[in-house]
Amino acid sequence: MDAIIRKWGNSPALRLPTAVLKEAGYQLDQTVDLVVSRGSIVIRPSSKVEYDLDALVSGINAGNIHEEASFGAPVGKEAL
Repeated sequence: MDAIIRKWGNSPALRLPTAVLKEAGYQLDQTVDLVVSRGSIVIRPSSKVEYDLDALVSGINAGNIHEEASFGAPVGKEAL
């Protein structure tokens, strides 16, 4: 399949057809890594995991919260 690299703002851009995205198993807004190897550009799923703090905190409930843990008395110059 042929595609054309065009200008988008100040950057070059390549539009990916929906069929290509689906066949590769990618989704819109998915984070990917770009790897340059031997004159080729390879698009790979990103292995970095990004967390949304608000989403994580909203998942806290009475069933998954734990009691305060004691780590013993201060042994250095910890602020209490």
